[in-house]
Amino acid sequence: MVDFAFGQTQRLAGQKPDGSAYRVLVVNDSKAMAAQLSQILASEGFEVAATAADGDEAVTRYKELADTLDLVVVDVTLPKKDGVAVVEEILGHNRGARVVMVAATGAQESVKKALEAGAKSYIPTPLDRTKVLERVASALS
Repeated sequence: MVDFAFGQTQRLAGQKPDGSAYRVLVVNDSKAMAAQLSQILASEGFEVAATAADGDEAVTRYKELADTLDLVVVDVTLPKKDGVAVVEEILGHNRGARVVMVAATGAQESVKKALEAGAKSYIPTPLDRTKVLERVASALS
C-alpha cells in the first residue's frame, strides 16, 4: 500500500518483509465462514492458497502444499476428522507448521486440546476482523 501524500510504502499484514504474500490454507466446513475468513485475509494481502471442507481434505491439501504454506487456519469442528486431529497430523508431518484454530465460544475444551497439540492460537466466532488479523499475525511472528 502506498501513502501518496508522503510517497512511502506501508506493508500489509499479509506481506512478508520481502513483499511476497503469506500463503494460507483455510479449513472450514461452512462455505460462508471459509469465504469470510478468506476475504478478511485477502484484504490484508494474504494469499489463500487453498481451502478444505473436512479434516481428511485438510490433511491431504496440507501435504500437497506444505512446502509453500506459511499458515493453516482450521475450524475445530469438522466432518470426517476434527480440528484437533488435523492439528496433530499436520504437526506430525511438519513440527514447524503454524496452525491457528477457529472455534465457537462453547468449544473451549477443543481449543485447549488443539493448543496443547501445538496450535499457535485460536480465533473466536463470530469472526471479528481485528481479532482474525491479530491472531494470525501473532502466529506468524
